[in-house]
Amino acid sequence: MTLFNVFSLLGGLALFLFGMDIMGKALEKQAGGHLQKILSKLTDNPLKGFFLGLGVTAIIQSSSATTVMVVGFVNSGIMELHQAIGIIMGSNVGTTVTSWLLSLSGLQGDSIWIQMLKPTSFSPLLAFIGILLYMGKSEKKKGVGTILIGFAILMTGMTAMSNAVEPLQGEAWFTNLFVRFSNPILGVLVGTLVTGIIQSSSASVGILQALSATGVITYGSAIPIIMGQNIGTCVTALISSVGANKNARRAAMVHLYFNIIGVTVFLAGFYGLNAVVHFDFVNKTIAAWGIAVVHSAFNIAATLILLPFANGLEKLAILTIPDDAEKESFALLDERLLNTPAVAVARAHSATADMAELARVGVMQAMSLTHTWDDTLAQKVRDEESKVDQYEDALGTYLVKLSSRELNHADSQSVNTLLHTISDFERISDHSVNLLESAQEMHTKEINFSTDAREELQVLEDAVQDVLNRTTDAFRKDDLHLASKVEPLETVVDELVRAIKARHVARLQAGSCSIEYGFVLEDLLTNYERVCDHCSNVAVAQIEVAQDSFDTHAYLNDLRSGHASTKESEQFQRRLNRYRERYLFPDENVTETEDKQA
Repeated sequence: MTLFNVFSLLGGLALFLFGMDIMGKALEKQAGGHLQKILSKLTDNPLKGFFLGLGVTAIIQSSSATTVMVVGFVNSGIMELHQAIGIIMGSNVGTTVTSWLLSLSGLQGDSIWIQMLKPTSFSPLLAFIGILLYMGKSEKKKGVGTILIGFAILMTGMTAMSNAVEPLQGEAWFTNLFVRFSNPILGVLVGTLVTGIIQSSSASVGILQALSATGVITYGSAIPIIMGQNIGTCVTALISSVGANKNARRAAMVHLYFNIIGVTVFLAGFYGLNAVVHFDFVNKTIAAWGIAVVHSAFNIAATLILLPFANGLEKLAILTIPDDAEKESFALLDERLLNTPAVAVARAHSATADMAELARVGVMQAMSLTHTWDDTLAQKVRDEESKVDQYEDALGTYLVKLSSRELNHADSQSVNTLLHTISDFERISDHSVNLLESAQEMHTKEINFSTDAREELQVLEDAVQDVLNRTTDAFRKDDLHLASKVEPLETVVDELVRAIKARHVARLQAGSCSIEYGFVLEDLLTNYERVCDHCSNVAVAQIEVAQDSFDTHAYLNDLRSGHASTKESEQFQRRLNRYRERYLFPDENVTETEDKQA
């Protein structure tokens, strides 16, 4: 083997690892939010979890990425440890798909169909199709093109490695090296070490498949190495669990225990039977497809053996990392998920929806305090406002980091919406404290509004609650149709506020209300109006970002002035009239009834 063969080997390895990396990232990006939806289908049934893990890993071609996602989910509290076990087992089987794809390089035969299945035949074609798609304007086509290019580069690297190591078949030292690897302990250690360094069992199995082209590697030397590769892939999850909570670290330990126990049982069974039966194939050379068979057989067998004992693996992990006296709290947002941007975006949206709900409930509770004061409830409102502040700080930092990642168009839109809306939800929560302070002043000074003022405020409060509910629902469900109903309702709230102020001035002039009461009323009205203004901002942000623009003022001006599209303007006016009819003061309802009777 010459120096130039070494150069070719290193170049092939570089292309192989690079192709695998860009293909995996492109697959993750194309999968988008589907990954979150698939993995968020939490189930107590380990078998369903197994198929979830298998499917996700087969899609993104990386058991390490799936396991790291699972560790992040457990750390964030959106997945329990027992729910993660089946997914981890499934990821081990799902990763074997890559070895089957790579085994195509070892196909033999003169048939045109067999020739077409060889990487040297179809990789150039895939690369050409991929670059045509990549040069297009459609983001979806670019994503598919990147996947094809990545796969072509991967296969080209695989072929280059195989060609570079062919001269080694005549080297005695290389043959002797793999004879030593027939020692199970040494083979397992080498497989573990190599995979731990490159942090990918798919890549290390691919390298072994390339080396199999020399015709020197036997089943006896390959099997222990493959077993070690399965243990080595646990390194990524173990590293990712550093600094996580106990359940997340336990999830990483389950992955490790699954592979260690599986390897131990598999090797004990294999060598035990070999001692009795003396398998003929042990000393035969192994081809790329044979490595894929062994890799799949081990992971399937390990799953069949250990899946019924999923609870036992959980208990073993808990024994390894026992509980403290104090219960741990889970992280709001886990930075491990940033490695899978689509999942991180979905998690950030979920956390923002939680933040929105806290803000909504806070305003509702503060609103009730204006009617009946309660010290315990008042403290709860303050605590919730403090939580919302924490959410804003955490989400702001997380979203800035997320925005620097490579996102597809839909995820980029989602991040933009979240960045525009978290401050509005925080301000809504601030107004809950302002309302609380007004309620406290009413309680301390024993301020009681007139019957007319209370009835008018009740109509306004009903409308404000409606705006809040519609806004949070539209955001949580990402429903643009529901978001479009917020602005006409917010306009009605503005009209109600102006009407109440005018009626209050009339009562002042009539001497039926005091100026001191007017100050408190003014504060209440201002906060209700501001809450709805921020709700409008949230809803408009959803609509505008979905339209690939963000100019709130221009959008609202066009809508209210009738300069928007005819359909939008008519819809806005129709809804506005409907909400005006729904939120009438009691005396207006009486007048309307009398008019109808007349």
